[in-house]
Amino acid sequence: MNIIDRRLNPSGKNLPNRQRFLRRARRIVREAVRKASGMRGIREIDEAGVVVIPATGIDEPAFQLGKDGFHHPVFPGNKEFVEGDRLPRPGGGGRGGRGSNAGEGSSEDEYKVALSAEEFLEFFLEDLELPDLERRKLSTTESEGVRRAGYAVAGSPSNLSVTRTMRNSLSRRIALKRPRPDDVAEAEATLMEAEARGADEAEIATLRAALAALQRKTRTIAWIDPIDIRYRRFEPVPRPTTQAVMFCLMDVSASMSESMKDLAKRFFMLLYVFLKKRYKKVDIVFIRHTDEAKEVDEDAFFNSTESGGTRVSTAQREMMRVAKERYSPDAWNIYVAQASDGDNETRDNATSASILVEEILPISQYYAYLEVAEPGHGSSQSSLWRAYQDLHDARIAQRRVTSREEIYPIFRELFSKDADVRRGGE
Repeated sequence: MNIIDRRLNPSGKNLPNRQRFLRRARRIVREAVRKASGMRGIREIDEAGVVVIPATGIDEPAFQLGKDGFHHPVFPGNKEFVEGDRLPRPGGGGRGGRGSNAGEGSSEDEYKVALSAEEFLEFFLEDLELPDLERRKLSTTESEGVRRAGYAVAGSPSNLSVTRTMRNSLSRRIALKRPRPDDVAEAEATLMEAEARGADEAEIATLRAALAALQRKTRTIAWIDPIDIRYRRFEPVPRPTTQAVMFCLMDVSASMSESMKDLAKRFFMLLYVFLKKRYKKVDIVFIRHTDEAKEVDEDAFFNSTESGGTRVSTAQREMMRVAKERYSPDAWNIYVAQASDGDNETRDNATSASILVEEILPISQYYAYLEVAEPGHGSSQSSLWRAYQDLHDARIAQRRVTSREEIYPIFRELFSKDADVRRGGE
């Protein structure tokens, strides 16, 4: 089923309806987004797109007849039956969709929902975070939001402080001795009483002069004067930002097939989109390695075609070199994500584990290891996997993937808010 809204919609009246639909179908749309992410190209992960959801998954409101009371069904366009006739029961069968006969096969209607890039990422990155993010000694600050900073004599009408304005008005009227309404009313009553009892002209003249003085003073001293008006004043607040750096270590050796490299790149692309979308101050360091390692830019990390032998320790040493030069653990939260097929030199496994325990983990918040494998080889444990597993450190999380469809669920596990989910792998 394709429903296309071709209205010009100049006032955006259908936007609330769309938002209500997405809220109502949030669970099933989220599942569709996760499924669609596995079929996208690496560069298309954060783009807008169309997701398909089954109509049966949408909980639409509907009217139903109650069990009690009188029921008088009305059939519009009826030319065959009158009240009291018994209607034949429809033939049985499966749930036939459009184009199928009753009782023949089954089908299910579907909706296609077009999501913007922002909506796609909102569902895509829901409930993800960097684990154990802490506030360290910060070297930079960033102005975020505002705070109250007293009052000003000029400003926007929306910032008018009625309470402070009325307080200033009351203080000024008291200081200038502006007559109260009760004082004027009392003077008027006294004058009327004197005139009614026939007081002499001198007394009446005195009372009239006093009343005129009160009325003149009331007109001269305004109830609210422009000098009384005050506006709430705000100023930017410099707030320190929590800094983090993510080291991405990817094995590009000859043992990594093209499908394995595709899985690793998809994982790191998800990580890249997640960090850039969710955090303002997160640096990403890309390191590729064979039997040698070097820091590269984003383009080289995802597109370079070099290959060679495998020594994981070279990437770890390169990471430590960069960390010592630019990312002090006193000022930065340090995270590491590594993707490899686990095919490492045998003598290098002990070296890698030693560097991990003695140098990397003491300064890191979290170490995520993703092992990629060809389909059908996902259950076998590599020597590097066992070396990391034998460390029994809670800061290390290990997962294995063999297909595109597994990347997104595994990524969500590694960066879930729930620590038990993050460390629940083999």
